[in-house]
Amino acid sequence: MPITLDKQLAAIDVLRQENIFVMDSQRARTQNIRPLKILVVNLMPKKANTEVQLLRHLANTPLQLEVEFLYMASHKSKNTSNEYLENYYRTFADIKDKRYDGMIITGAPVEQLPFQEVDYWSELCQLMEWSKTHVYSSLHLCWGAQAGLYYHFGIDKQPLEKKLSGIYEQEVVGTSPLLRGFDDSYRCPHSRYTTIYPDQLKKCSLQILAEGPEVGVAIAASDDLRQIYSFGHLEYSRDTLSEEYHRDLNAGINPLLPVNYFPDDDPEKKPRLTWSLAASTFFSNWINYAVYQETPYDLAELD
Repeated sequence: MPITLDKQLAAIDVLRQENIFVMDSQRARTQNIRPLKILVVNLMPKKANTEVQLLRHLANTPLQLEVEFLYMASHKSKNTSNEYLENYYRTFADIKDKRYDGMIITGAPVEQLPFQEVDYWSELCQLMEWSKTHVYSSLHLCWGAQAGLYYHFGIDKQPLEKKLSGIYEQEVVGTSPLLRGFDDSYRCPHSRYTTIYPDQLKKCSLQILAEGPEVGVAIAASDDLRQIYSFGHLEYSRDTLSEEYHRDLNAGINPLLPVNYFPDDDPEKKPRLTWSLAASTFFSNWINYAVYQETPYDLAELD
């Protein structure tokens, strides 16, 4: 929760420069409390796994959240039953007249396809256009981040020579409340065949907040945090990369061993969990700074 101080107190400017969670008393007196409405656009194949991963971090806040899940009606899921989706998920048609404080667009295992060849691309574009006036802060993850950059700014993903798979070091290079509590560097899982390079964002209105030599841009965001792009998988559980590796191995793909992940590079050993603190901090900061402090009480005021 924020520290509430008199608006004229000299310390407020210093605290804000240090990314301390401050709300002036004038704002506090006029702020009513209500649950924050969060929409999760789940594009991952094993939707239940992704639900757990994201909710684990979204729950790490004292704020009350109302979370809804959305799937692409134009895509037939191979790993999740229609019955499950119809019972627990919404479609764009169901929610197009609603407004949300925050939205998360997840990754998807389609990064080797041109965007226009993804079967639900048209529907996703419609959703991203709608989000400009119906969502306060949109958080895009991995392929969702690449899709968002392409749709909103025309910036296309770049192919890598080999799959980026493992736990990689990123350097914090920008100042933002989104990275409050982070050390100068942190580790994050990545699992993709494409990337975004820092030079691609030079003519873009986004600030690069974190990057790494292997991963390229790690996190970028607009100054007002209404558009956030995270190209890794901070939400991943300890075993997610292991499950992907063994899945590909059993499918005869002959995958590369995820780097900096298995002890002694032995895929039969329990993977190291080295990104949990960064993940918890990142999602809590998004909820607290990008959503809670900024979203209007009446979501009809979104523009």
